[in-house]
Amino acid sequence: MRRSGSWQSVWDDRILEWMRENDGAGTPKKLKESGLIRVSQAHISRRCRTLAENGLLREIGNGAYVITDEGKAYLDEEYDAEEGVYINGNGPSEPSAGFDAETNDV
Repeated sequence: MRRSGSWQSVWDDRILEWMRENDGAGTPKKLKESGLIRVSQAHISRRCRTLAENGLLREIGNGAYVITDEGKAYLDEEYDAEEGVYINGNGPSEPSAGFDAETNDV
């Protein structure tokens, strides 16, 4: 079961699903035109901003958004949107202890 945040609305899952199914990116206008989201374009835009503020989408300019790794993990039931954490340590891999990502040295 997906662990949604108290800040989420019923449309947020549909927005994220549409983004993932459409090359991971889109605009509120394209979402509205899809017919999947049956609220105003302005409402979709607000929801996209909220999803971006909470790390599930990222704004890339000109009103366009891309789904983040966290957004994909949320859809796959691997991310808790309320707590903002991966479930069961399923997060993206990070450099191991002792590894300096800046210099690529151990």
